[in-house]
Amino acid sequence: ADTKAEQILFDELKQVRPDFGFLIEERGEVAGQTPRFRWVVDPLDGTTNFLHGLPHWAVSIACEEAGKITAAVVYDPIKDELFWAERGAGAWKNNNRLRVSARKAIDEALVGTGLPPGDTAALDDYIPRLQKLMDKAAAVRRLGSAALDLAYVAAGRYDGFFEIGLAPWDVAAGVLLVREAGGMVTEIDGGEDPVYGRTILATNGMLHRDINQLIRPPAKIKLGSTPKT
Repeated sequence: ADTKAEQILFDELKQVRPDFGFLIEERGEVAGQTPRFRWVVDPLDGTTNFLHGLPHWAVSIACEEAGKITAAVVYDPIKDELFWAERGAGAWKNNNRLRVSARKAIDEALVGTGLPPGDTAALDDYIPRLQKLMDKAAAVRRLGSAALDLAYVAAGRYDGFFEIGLAPWDVAAGVLLVREAGGMVTEIDGGEDPVYGRTILATNGMLHRDINQLIRPPAKIKLGSTPKT
């Protein structure tokens, strides 16, 4: 399903923008004739949910121009919810404008997260920080699709979301959605490149500092980075 969905997206996007390159989950980087533009695509975010019949997964597509995400789509076909954004033009769900939540108190916050995939050292580092957050927040959820988690922050359903070890195609579209909905997105250690930095914290802005203080590691997690080339 992942492979077939990717082929459909590759063919359709190639048809409408034949010069654009790709950074796409199954194929990796595909150079385009116009280096300034490329698509960053996850054809099926939440594959394990999909395989088990859990109706929570999405298609994520971002347009990157000169290293900056300028347009984004996260589509949940089960609920027929189309989250989309254009840089400087706001974020939307279908035809409704999105705004992040207005909650200011950490004890009222609902926060999404994801478990580090297949990395025991990262998991050992992650669990104590998760415990700190669980002790302070109203609740923490792990639903299994980072693209939808970020869309839910943009829609005000979550007050925040954090995860480590993600790839650019997991988060590229969601980062723009949150920012255009009035939220804040950084790396967990304070870095400003959450798309390629491999850690991400997205919030409504008002809770960013409080959540970051709870989950920030004493030293930067050495997970490597994904090149932009």
